[in-house]
Amino acid sequence: MDILKATNFDFLGEKKVGKVRDIYIQPDRLILVTTDRHSSFDRIIAHIPLKGQVLNQVSAWWFEATKDIVPNHVLSVPDPNVTVGKKMKLVPVEAVMRGYLTGVTDTSIWTRYSAGERNFGGIKLPDGMKKNQKLPAPVFDPTTKEETHDRAITPAEMIAEGLITQELFDKVKETATKLFVRGQEIAAKRGLILVDTKYEFGTDESGQLVLIDEIHTPDSSRYWQTEGYEERMIKGEEPKSFDKEFLRLWFKEHCDPYKDKTLPDAPVELVEELSRRYIQMYEQITGEKFVPGKTPVIQRMKHNLKTYAA
Repeated sequence: MDILKATNFDFLGEKKVGKVRDIYIQPDRLILVTTDRHSSFDRIIAHIPLKGQVLNQVSAWWFEATKDIVPNHVLSVPDPNVTVGKKMKLVPVEAVMRGYLTGVTDTSIWTRYSAGERNFGGIKLPDGMKKNQKLPAPVFDPTTKEETHDRAITPAEMIAEGLITQELFDKVKETATKLFVRGQEIAAKRGLILVDTKYEFGTDESGQLVLIDEIHTPDSSRYWQTEGYEERMIKGEEPKSFDKEFLRLWFKEHCDPYKDKTLPDAPVELVEELSRRYIQMYEQITGEKFVPGKTPVIQRMKHNLKTYAA
């Protein structure tokens, strides 16, 4: 199968390589190429066939479904793996939205709740809530967006540090909440629970807020299946989710993914299973049949991007 590991389209201009995307920077626009790279443990651990196409097209679908709430950066989607976006001034706040009391990391809402924290995004949670329980209202739980690493600081600290004005912060919060509610409503019709997500925003030349990056993809969002959620909650079991963890676990069992210089190749059957799950999520989210792009991928992309030469 043709897998998109990396690109080198020198005719598109300066390239910046992210974990999953190759970004070509032009004076007034960005050419965002979503590859099949799969990142974990702060490194690339595998390449998942068609993952890049799924992520790019899911984002494109959601951008279209939410453009009445907030303008977005999309100028065109000239290829299944590519979005051309208008260049914006980055708002240095990652707008994290949470709908359920869950998570395992230090910054997750469940971890902080378990440690005694009760105030989240202006909402005070009662004692006695259970893991994976629905929150009384969506919680806006922002972090900073910085080159090195994101910091969990309070909105008051963000404003005091001059990262964002009070007016823009309020607009980001209002917009992120509306996007999340829309996402949850649409997901519910597809038999899915949109548990939590994150948004990135920019501002245009007139200072208007614009949604950028990606939206409601299986990589930027947590989804659970609606079916069986209540029964699993009663039994104290984890909800049925879009699960990528099995690949992480394989690496943890077969090497030290944080320290080993070279990692073993992921088993073909696990890579194929994860690819199948990404495609399944595309079809469930959008309600549309997934159609793989033509191959060879690089040749197809060169043809589709020739009019975007820098």
